Amino acid sequence: MNIQRITFGNGCFWCTEAIFQSVKGVKSVASGYMGGQTKNPTYKDVCTGRTGHAEVIDLTYDADELSFDELLLIFFKTHNPTTLNRQGADVGTQYRSAIFYYTEEQKQQSEAMIARLTAEHVFDKPIVTEITPASEFYKAEDYHQDYFVNNPHNSYCAAVIQPKLHKFAKEFTDKIRPELL
Repeated sequence: MNIQRITFGNGCFWCTEAIFQSVKGVKSVASGYMGGQTKNPTYKDVCTGRTGHAEVIDLTYDADELSFDELLLIFFKTHNPTTLNRQGADVGTQYRSAIFYYTEEQKQQSEAMIARLTAEHVFDKPIVTEITPASEFYKAEDYHQDYFVNNPHNSYCAAVIQPKLHKFAKEFTDKIRPELL
């Protein structure tokens, strides 16, 4: 196994956690906060938009099973990387599109993926995803972890997360854990 780590900010972590938990090769996913100046922020703190943190998912994956480019493609295609500080109805810097990298290679691959998606005109507007060195990761409160799994009948899960999972499954069927098919 070749275990690697990456942290993505791509909107509400409840949605993104559910997507990446279903991906073959992803070993762990934790919801939390990164990129701000406040030590040990709470969800309430981050929601004010004054801590500088983004809602993120911190994940580990087996690079022998899933390439970083494949992860990046899933990241870009499962949120809107062209809206600054916004994902759907969620507005604020905490919902920014961000890649918090751990290696120079991750940074270069992220930049190359943005260049490729731009050249291929995958999105109709410029990609605004920030590519930033990883800083301290603060794990979100326990009730945020495995949110979709633990709250499948919640109205937000039904209205927002479930449709995102269906869209993901249509485009990335070959990347879904077999036990979930």
